[in-house]
Amino acid sequence: MTLTLIRLSEARLSDLIALHNDPSVLRHMPLAGAAFDEATCRRWVEDKERQWAQNGYGPWGVLVDGEFAGWGGFQQEQGDADLALVLSARHWGHGRAIYQVFIKMAFEDMGLASITALLPPSRRRANGLLRLGFEADGSVQIAGSVFNRYRLWAPAQGR
Repeated sequence: MTLTLIRLSEARLSDLIALHNDPSVLRHMPLAGAAFDEATCRRWVEDKERQWAQNGYGPWGVLVDGEFAGWGGFQQEQGDADLALVLSARHWGHGRAIYQVFIKMAFEDMGLASITALLPPSRRRANGLLRLGFEADGSVQIAGSVFNRYRLWAPAQGR
């Protein structure tokens, strides 16, 4: 697998729109709106790109073997660098490898003390995150939706 990260502004809008309208993806995205059309997508990309200017990090478009697979990276959520990863169903098997790239980036390149990952209750199993070293860290509420929070500490930081 060849993984390439691109800025979301470089991703094709049609790929982002298709991903955000896929029912198998949407069932795990409680904050997604009902309609994700071109205008909504443009605003969404602008919001995500703004995170780079505000926080020095943000989400990327993810290409697997040159094909758009989804998006992922870090977003500021309640004071934490939160690792999000949204992949098309066709690429769900690549999640662990992609997570590992982002984790390495967080601790080796960005020097973060910890990162979080938020999963909606519809994601009943967090085995993949736990195998990566994340540990349960309570729950948070964002825009009226509850998420289970998991935290991974930098290897040198520990708890």
